[in-house]
Amino acid sequence: MARPGAAPAGKGLRRMEYEAITVEVADGVGVITLNRPDVMNALNAQMRAELRHALPEVAAKSRVVVLTGAGRAFCSGQDLGDARGAADLNLEQLLRDDYEPMLAQITDCAVPVIAAVNGIAAGAGANLALICDVVIAAESAAFMQAFSRIGLMPDAGGTWALPRQVGLARAMGAALFAEKIEARRAAEWGMIWEAVPDDIFATHWQERARSLATGPTFAFRQIRKAMRAAHSNPLADQLTLEASLQGELGRSRDFNEGVLAFLDKRTAEFEGR
Repeated sequence: MARPGAAPAGKGLRRMEYEAITVEVADGVGVITLNRPDVMNALNAQMRAELRHALPEVAAKSRVVVLTGAGRAFCSGQDLGDARGAADLNLEQLLRDDYEPMLAQITDCAVPVIAAVNGIAAGAGANLALICDVVIAAESAAFMQAFSRIGLMPDAGGTWALPRQVGLARAMGAALFAEKIEARRAAEWGMIWEAVPDDIFATHWQERARSLATGPTFAFRQIRKAMRAAHSNPLADQLTLEASLQGELGRSRDFNEGVLAFLDKRTAEFEGR
């Protein structure tokens, strides 16, 4: 895959000059790279604004979106340099105005979102990754709920995602002790999908992204909707939702193509509708 940067001609986004991120859209794969490597890709106001702009734009041009980081970190979390001191940070307003819309753009995205975690993911940076549909990490990467080290609690969806992914005991320990969780342990715990050796990390997540980009995007959308709803639905409601979503899929062009390809013993050519 080409170096992340401005979107290629003919596949460009609605015009906006990005400085804190880079964007590439090619072959159905949209890659958004957090690009403040000198501060470990900390989330400042500009980066958050650019992410909120880019996420729906890239999703509209792609069949899968990838979030990754430049340099040695994925994201070190909220940039505390956004304010002169703790008293200048209105954290409730910051979370409601900046983080909640950004996280909703990921969970409500029309296409799958992969977090390709290339290095440390700490604080809000960890939870930005964990809210994605699939997390693929380099073995040298680590996750850290660093909040309690500065007198805070996990936010950016961390108290929602972690207990569901790893159970209450591990989520509580991760939040209270604020220790690094190495990528291989995160995979063993079920916090992430997989940890892969550093030397194949880039080619691996690119192959994973291309695989989803050629898949049945409409089915992926329904899978994501059903999986996320299962956290709050009782069984009866979840079965009703499954039947409704499956009914829509059963009337889709991709389902018909999938059946024909199976019978013809060939690879299905999904359109994602």
